[in-house]
Amino acid sequence: MLLLDSLYINNSGGKILLDYLVEILETHKIPTYYLFDERCKGDFPMVPNRRKVFMKATLINRHSFYKRKKKKFSHVFCFGNLAPTIPLDVPVYTYFHQLLFLDTPESMSVRDKMKAKVKSMVLNALKSNTNVWFVQSEQVKTRLASKYKVDINDVQLLPFYPPLDQHQQKVYERRKDGFVYISSGSLHKNHLNLIEAFCNFYDAEKKGILHLTIAPEFTALISLINQKIEEGYPLVNHGFVKRHDLVEIYQSNEYLIFPSLAESFGLGIVEAIENGCKVIGADLPYTYAVCKPSLVFDPLNIANMEMAFKQSQTEDIKPTEQLVFNQINQIVNLLKK
Repeated sequence: MLLLDSLYINNSGGKILLDYLVEILETHKIPTYYLFDERCKGDFPMVPNRRKVFMKATLINRHSFYKRKKKKFSHVFCFGNLAPTIPLDVPVYTYFHQLLFLDTPESMSVRDKMKAKVKSMVLNALKSNTNVWFVQSEQVKTRLASKYKVDINDVQLLPFYPPLDQHQQKVYERRKDGFVYISSGSLHKNHLNLIEAFCNFYDAEKKGILHLTIAPEFTALISLINQKIEEGYPLVNHGFVKRHDLVEIYQSNEYLIFPSLAESFGLGIVEAIENGCKVIGADLPYTYAVCKPSLVFDPLNIANMEMAFKQSQTEDIKPTEQLVFNQINQIVNLLKK
């Protein structure tokens, strides 16, 4: 039986990928036992209780689990960056998708930087307990091998992501001055610079609309957005959006603008391209790892980002070219063995 260890995954893009992975494993009837974060309790009803356990996401709990269950599984898939806490006598695959382990943005708080450093040290200590690493982009593959002294031949490029439902009958009119940023409100997502640049662009051009998806828990960012709306700026915050509703947001607007300072993959970029948006992306390696963008900007330079908004409305902007595609079938074939 396969073990899917996803103890450290409970929200954001990682949770979207986890939901999709569980659905695929169950659809293909691959015998799997699941280790889930307790914050996901109530999710995954399609998995019988005998094949899943929820626990608090601590290193001690995870270590105890492996000590007790190490002889139960024929192979292991760790979907949370960290290899098992002990060596196992079975094949182990570890999916690495946390770019913050490789590079912590200067904008991060000291506390968050320390947490990332400790997690990076744990990853380094456990790295020998995996046989193969899976990653989502060539950039992550190269940097993982370099920073942690991993044999690059042990790192496989296998991006995967859940496709959005594009079989809806409704056809949406695409707004040429519409901009979308589908993202959480975490600091490294760079919303403060984005909002300031957009408002400056609107002051100069008197056109445009910016769609955001900030959940209520990001209170300071929500307050800023509401303040800008009261001042007359055309910002729309959709809050948390269910995936089947994202199609309308993408297909109703011409551009995805993506100013994040750190991404392991950039799921929103791929989704936007597959729904016909042109990408205005940060001039950072993760952008070029997944596409040839229509426009780029310096995400730390507000004036440069404002210029990108303006160029989108005054120049003939080329379509974006997608470079990576869903490889879930290859992953399934590996996990069947």
